[in-house]
Amino acid sequence: MRDLASGDTRIFLDFEYRRVSCPACGVRREQLAWLSNSRRFTRRFAQEIGRQCRELSETRVAAMHQLSWVQVRRLDQAYMEELLAKHPPAQRLRAIGVDEVSIKKGHTYAITVADLDRHRPVWMSTSPGRAKEDLEQFFLSLGPRRCTQIRLAVMDMWKPFRNATLAHAPNARIVFDKFHVMAHLSDALDEVRRREYQRVNEKERKFIKGQRYTLLSHRANLDADGRRSLALLLKANRRLHKAYLLKESFGQLWDYRYPACARTFFDHWKAQLKWQRLEPFEKFAAMVERHWEGIVAYCHPDNKVSLGFMEGLNNKTRAIQRRAFGIKDQRYLMLKVLTSFIPDP
Repeated sequence: MRDLASGDTRIFLDFEYRRVSCPACGVRREQLAWLSNSRRFTRRFAQEIGRQCRELSETRVAAMHQLSWVQVRRLDQAYMEELLAKHPPAQRLRAIGVDEVSIKKGHTYAITVADLDRHRPVWMSTSPGRAKEDLEQFFLSLGPRRCTQIRLAVMDMWKPFRNATLAHAPNARIVFDKFHVMAHLSDALDEVRRREYQRVNEKERKFIKGQRYTLLSHRANLDADGRRSLALLLKANRRLHKAYLLKESFGQLWDYRYPACARTFFDHWKAQLKWQRLEPFEKFAAMVERHWEGIVAYCHPDNKVSLGFMEGLNNKTRAIQRRAFGIKDQRYLMLKVLTSFIPDP
């Protein structure tokens, strides 16, 4: 049996174990606690392979230990299943986050669900899709009793997610994710930039050209050159200046603790669009009006959960995919995601 190496020297253990012939059960072999389930490696060696696969690619781990890629994949999967069995998701879910993550080209998505109180993913779909029926698989796995315990569901404004949640978790209050709302606002600002580039003359275009990410970034995140370029751009174009200030100020909406105060702020913000000829911002304001109940729900003190966790989870999922140069086995990807926030034993 292969054991942990000593430096560059590989170590194999040669030992004997008992085999018993039972008239009722047949031939049975002695169970040794320090052996892995594969029975070709010791348990500590298999666990070390699993721990290394959390940080390195399987190809790299296989080369380091002179193993085949298939052996490393099997050991890694067994390690993650054991880790998930020792740290199962909580039986009671109060606040969940729902989002989709791209798993391959061609708008192919998988749905991820996270426990926002404990900051860990609890479910990921093993078949591609983001329809209502795909998310319903999560609620069916929970059961009706556990679904009624859900009090808060954070998601984007994708209607199938909302319909599936309300159908199976009637006590859940829908809260729309701040980052998805701000992404729509950034798209509106970018559309204003493109229209202004087409409208102004050649002399004024030089201030707008190549400044897309400078305009979309927060001023605090820009370096000295970026701040200088932003100042010149806003000084040269009054309409872009107004759009940029509106975009920067809209984030204050999530700081209010009372819905009435949030409504007053939004009404004042929307009033500033009058006579500004910012059609993309007017469309954004109309979208916020249609989804106002889900946006303002965050003002309630009981709904103050981490809105950025799902974005961090998506970034971690993409990092896992890049490290593995793409994972085709979706169950294996699901195990990677669900164990990514569980500490090593």
